[in-house]
Amino acid sequence: MTIHGSLFQDFREKETQDPFSLQNKKMLRVDMRYGEVMAKAGSMVAYQGDVRFTKQSSGMGRFLKSAVTGEGVTMMTCSGQGDLFLADEAQEVQVMYLQDDAISVNGRNVLAFSNSIQWDIHRIQARGAAMTGGLYNVSLRGTGYVAITTDGDPVALDVASSPTFADAQAVVMWTNGVRMDVRVDTGGIGSMLRGGTGEMLQMAFTGQGYVLVQPSEGVPQGGQEQGGGGGGMLGGILNG
Repeated sequence: MTIHGSLFQDFREKETQDPFSLQNKKMLRVDMRYGEVMAKAGSMVAYQGDVRFTKQSSGMGRFLKSAVTGEGVTMMTCSGQGDLFLADEAQEVQVMYLQDDAISVNGRNVLAFSNSIQWDIHRIQARGAAMTGGLYNVSLRGTGYVAITTDGDPVALDVASSPTFADAQAVVMWTNGVRMDVRVDTGGIGSMLRGGTGEMLQMAFTGQGYVLVQPSEGVPQGGQEQGGGGGGMLGGILNG
């Protein structure tokens, strides 16, 4: 090779035996030897080997929830052999392993998960949810790997240590054992209007576990709000 410099050394593919591993902070590497994975549609940036992609057909119940709430996430089944690289708009990737456990994730933050993980769009039961027309998230349950995205480095807040509140747009996920309710700020109806504080509806967390919050309210560029899970459902109302 006659190209000089450290580019191909500094950013060379990292070898690992883990099914899910970080190529860097913003790219996930999936070893397809361990079986099929579910990935967010459009998240493939590269692959080596023989990898095939099939759009996931949602069940009728899941489809209806997605159509009514705008909280759906379009997934694709990835199968074959080789290495698959996934990313989503250069957001940072966080990898975890669930062992017979469950988490609730904002739909727009789901990147990929093992095919052994069961997923569904679920309604969040909260006393204040009636005024919002219902709150929905994506539930992931079972045993396997899960990769989510965050807009910057997140913070994991221990709900049991202190009463915890967060902007719904900044909430990425929470763990099993955490209860969520809606807290209404007393700032008045003006807080709901465009140009207001945007803090009228907040998420309140109690129980045992963690809530993951990103340092961003997650509004896409261009000002068009796309429904997500925990945060997107409130954003669509506030910007409606």
